[in-house]
Amino acid sequence: MLVVSRRAGESVVIGDDVTVSVLEVRGDVVRIGIDAPRSVAVHRAELLAQLARSNQEAASPTEDAVDSLLSAIRDRPQGD
Repeated sequence: MLVVSRRAGESVVIGDDVTVSVLEVRGDVVRIGIDAPRSVAVHRAELLAQLARSNQEAASPTEDAVDSLLSAIRDRPQGD
């Protein structure tokens, strides 16, 4: 990880086409601007983590759902 110090109005360039600019520093909050082509995905890390947790929960069946499915399988008519 590269760690740099920047003041408001200063920027860091990543590659040929991504610029991260410090817009404002107020207390412990820093506002940044990111200029990148549309083909570059830019997301807040905490939202990606929340989305990953939501997807994991949605993909994990509850115990009730598993019990219900097992009951349905046991109770279905048997074919020859």
